Amino acid sequence: MNPRRVIFGLLGTTLDVGRAVNRWERWRPTVSLCQHEDLAVDRLELLHPRQGINLAKQVSEDIAQVSPGTQVRLHLVEQRDPWDFEEVYTTLHDFAAAYPFDPEREEYLVHITTGTHVAQICLFLLTETRRFPAKLIQSSPSSGRPGMTDPAGQYRIIDLDLSRYDSIAARHRVEFSDNIAGLKSGIVTRNAAFNRLIEELEHVSASSADPILLAGPTGAGKSQLARRIYELKKHRRQIEGPFVEVNCATLRGDSAMSTLFGHRKGAFTGAAADRAGLLKTAHKGVLFLDEIGELGLDEQAMLLRALEEKRFLPLGSDAEATSDFQLIAGSNRDLLVRVGEGLFREDLLARINLWTFGLPALSDRREDIEPNLEYELAQFARRVGRAVRFSTEARERYLSFATGKEAAWPRNFRDLSASVTRMATLSAAGRITEAVVEMEIQRLRAAWTPASIEGGGEARSGPSAGQDHCAEVLGVERARALDRFDRVQLADVLSVCRRSRTMSEAGRELFAESRKSKSSTNDADRLRKYLARFGLTWDMVGGG
Repeated sequence: MNPRRVIFGLLGTTLDVGRAVNRWERWRPTVSLCQHEDLAVDRLELLHPRQGINLAKQVSEDIAQVSPGTQVRLHLVEQRDPWDFEEVYTTLHDFAAAYPFDPEREEYLVHITTGTHVAQICLFLLTETRRFPAKLIQSSPSSGRPGMTDPAGQYRIIDLDLSRYDSIAARHRVEFSDNIAGLKSGIVTRNAAFNRLIEELEHVSASSADPILLAGPTGAGKSQLARRIYELKKHRRQIEGPFVEVNCATLRGDSAMSTLFGHRKGAFTGAAADRAGLLKTAHKGVLFLDEIGELGLDEQAMLLRALEEKRFLPLGSDAEATSDFQLIAGSNRDLLVRVGEGLFREDLLARINLWTFGLPALSDRREDIEPNLEYELAQFARRVGRAVRFSTEARERYLSFATGKEAAWPRNFRDLSASVTRMATLSAAGRITEAVVEMEIQRLRAAWTPASIEGGGEARSGPSAGQDHCAEVLGVERARALDRFDRVQLADVLSVCRRSRTMSEAGRELFAESRKSKSSTNDADRLRKYLARFGLTWDMVGGG
């Protein structure tokens, strides 16, 4: 049995008017819907204002004459101001919400020819979002010869399912491919699982403003991917604010609260002026909290409220601040384990765990090492203004080692980037030779000793700790040639550099005490000169 056809429409208080006999010679949009032999209308749901009740009854009677099989039901829709978008939308939305739709037995059309432009826009939006589970129908006078008027006019049905339109679908496919390329910009991959992850992430980024959790080991590319998500949403004009990034592992005590939520002058010792905080700075943009598992429980509670209510209380303030941002969180820890240990709030995890994407380690993407060699060399050339290439033999030797079982890559792409940087730096003639590759392989083997990997790159006491850290960047022989004092000191400096994003950040931590007694400081310059004593540069040792 064919479904019954039901049309929803607004009374045209101007176009539907007509009482004289000659009204049958005029095109009247609501009546015309029922005058087409190829458009059987079983029921017409006619929405009208209070002042249009008499016209609505006249239209109903006229339809009964031209289409006796059409049932007309009148609905009083009260609107004080038909040009007030909020009022009109709310009224029509409430009507749709209360209507007993039965899509299995009935098919629905929404007539968008009558009513104010505001009302037509609202009907379009409510149909596009499936509040009305319908297609649109647009009617108009016939376009015949002058003087030849057909009262029925003409109509066109518009299906808002864009996938049905070939040219639109083709454009969507192109846009989807462009967005995928944007998300993968700077992320070179041949890995099928990672490609599927990126495709799903594109859909989520386009359709959702809910938090996104990027899980994966340190150096897997979480920060880079978070920025790509922001750039994609910015390109689509879904956000207008900035990209704000912070590593939660660097936040402690009052500094954590102040950095995230801001403070008022005098809130604690050293608070000499008001501070907005990163949540406020990220208003209308994206806040990327890397290593969110390192946040304290108090900060977690404040963050949860900020996510749910868009409000938070700056440190030392009696007045709440507001901020509407999208959160992207990164973690190299299993947050469920942290919950079990009492170190992470279960309710916060539930809030940020709606969309979780696990980034694979480099050791699980070994097919991506070869294409990323070219990417890292291009990045080196951009930084230093000097192009470097592998010799054929050197490339084969390095790839044989890098993609083999012996290569651990504990710090993932950071290890790979540092490795390529070292080889490029040592290749003054612009060609990485087999000798340079062999020296680098020995350096990596020394750095990836079980003790070194287990320690996660942090400084440990004793000469063996210094040996491991120094061997990674200097090579085993040069590291052994250092005095114990120099080796332990350099190992500590290297561990700070590795977890810092910039040379200035590392310098501030390394010279935190001595800088207090100086009227002016240049921590980055002090660190640069120290590294130069060992023939090192920031590109060779920096974690950022």
